Amino acid sequence: MSNIVEIKVPDIGDFDAVEVIEVLVAVGDTIEAEQSLITVESDKASMEIPASQGGVVKALKVKLGDKVTEGSVILEVEASGAAPAPAAAAPAPAAAPAPAKAEPAAAPAAAGGTQHVVVPDIGDFDTVEVIEVLVAAGDTIQAEQSLITVESDKASMEIPASVSGVVKEVLVKVGDKVSQGTKILMVEAAGGAPQAAVPAAAAPAPAPAPEPASAPAPAASSMASSAPERTSPTASFAEADVPLRNLPHASPSVRRFARELGVNLAQVIGSGPKNRITADDVRAYVKQALATGGASPVGSTLPAGEGFSVLGWPKVDFAKFGAIEAKPLPRIKKISGANLHRNWVMIPHVTNNDVADITELEALRQQLNAENKKSGAKVTMLAFLIKAVVAALKKFPEFNASLDGDNLVLKRYFHIGFAADTPNGLVVPVIRDADKKGVMELAAETAELAGLAREGKLSPSQMQGGCFSISSLGGIGGTDFTPIINAPEVAILGVSRSAMQPVWDGQDFQPRLMLPLSLSYDHRVIDGAAAARFNAYLASLLADFRRIIL
Repeated sequence: MSNIVEIKVPDIGDFDAVEVIEVLVAVGDTIEAEQSLITVESDKASMEIPASQGGVVKALKVKLGDKVTEGSVILEVEASGAAPAPAAAAPAPAAAPAPAKAEPAAAPAAAGGTQHVVVPDIGDFDTVEVIEVLVAAGDTIQAEQSLITVESDKASMEIPASVSGVVKEVLVKVGDKVSQGTKILMVEAAGGAPQAAVPAAAAPAPAPAPEPASAPAPAASSMASSAPERTSPTASFAEADVPLRNLPHASPSVRRFARELGVNLAQVIGSGPKNRITADDVRAYVKQALATGGASPVGSTLPAGEGFSVLGWPKVDFAKFGAIEAKPLPRIKKISGANLHRNWVMIPHVTNNDVADITELEALRQQLNAENKKSGAKVTMLAFLIKAVVAALKKFPEFNASLDGDNLVLKRYFHIGFAADTPNGLVVPVIRDADKKGVMELAAETAELAGLAREGKLSPSQMQGGCFSISSLGGIGGTDFTPIINAPEVAILGVSRSAMQPVWDGQDFQPRLMLPLSLSYDHRVIDGAAAARFNAYLASLLADFRRIIL
């Protein structure tokens, strides 16, 4: 006689609702009691829900992403008769005290012989997951040698051996949940075998207890000895061919973060201890995927290494909300937009903000313009900035470089680009050999190139070969911003509008003209301390331009 039985979520502790992150069975599967059915996750931990009844799965009642609570129906199973249901539950209370009796028996066996190594006090964690087994049967181990690596939702730790000897049997596997007192392995310790014989023989004594439930007991024993190498039918892991009970090595919070971004963790390479995947690894994978055009609609499956699933770009009929006008994006913005997008997602940008006192420098600029009024040559603050940047690049050569694979190419020339705002978009003309030109010559050349840019007459050669770029918004406004690095350069200087500010001179506040400097740099090449020194040195040059000749 067969009957349909509902298998429900048991008591899961203090969690009101948990999310299903993996489904380990499919309709038609034959399952055994205590076999894992689904993996659920809260914001602090993940756990596997076992079957309370063996049989054939007839219907799945949950799917990936569902929220379940105690009593939620997981699946319907066709059992062979009504007897197995109580039988599966019966051995649970009988089996519970058995380990408690075995553990004290193992403790006295310190002199030698066969004895169990157990999990010591692991702090405030009730159960932790085994993520790595570091020894195998037949290995010779030493006291304090690491045996397994376990992981909670907040930390991972290695469990050391309490004795030296030869490993006879490993009692845990990757994916198992262990707690204080759980047996890890059996060790044949050196010497004293007869003394250890009594506790060793006493340990298996409770083993016959599960025999009344003839079907579940062998099934549990079989699962303990070797995890079935079966691919999970869960969609998020199916393409990665992840074995049962072997999720990617990442904390629940990182797995949740990856799911929110649509990232398959099986394709992410971990940079943490024991190749653990961190949130930064997921972010780096996202940036790389975006840079290679990996964006795609939800639910699409892409080959490994070629992207990930994200929400498609929203399609909105704006006309239904009001009057609109559609116009094509200018060609320059199409080209620069693609370059800016690539640079932003592929370069780890950091921006250092500082201010420079340019009170005396501005006075000098106005004096020079007054003196050269008849010649028509006009000195701009940009010319002074280019001269000061060249001096800073000479002092900090890593800013005058480019990455070429694993090599850093240091340049011995100084070609400085500056962002020019045109009606059609942003372009970056390049001043070549800026180190060999004076301020007046730089002012004239920047004015000439800016004019060509506005007229759309810049040649490609006039926008190539730059070592460092300057983006000046001083004539428009703003206090600071994050300029995007112009690859393959490794830094860019953003300049905002100068303003009079009260500055303390040690005795009183003095009105000073202060210029905001925003230095964005490639963190793969430049450290934060080096960037701060570069910006501070640049500010000192602008504050006292006489330092340029030193």
